[in-house]
Amino acid sequence: MTEKKVGEVMKYFAKPSVAAVKITDGEIAVGDSIKFLGHTTDFTDVVQSMEVDNKAVPKAVAGDFIGIKVSDRVRPGDEVYKIIPD
Repeated sequence: MTEKKVGEVMKYFAKPSVAAVKITDGEIAVGDSIKFLGHTTDFTDVVQSMEVDNKAVPKAVAGDFIGIKVSDRVRPGDEVYKIIPD
């Protein structure tokens, strides 16, 4: 499996458990496996849904700011990687 950096966590909202992510390279889509990596963060999640400006979108590309529901806590500065099956 290959991991490709696609973005960075900008903010984390604890109550809805949502990460605000800036996509910096490539794209991610609903159904993709992504990995969050930081000083104290290291887990993999599958994108169940994502939003841009409070509207559900099927995919996001470089330059987008998106909200993604996450299963664990993330922190600003954590890197987001897309897991690409070999």
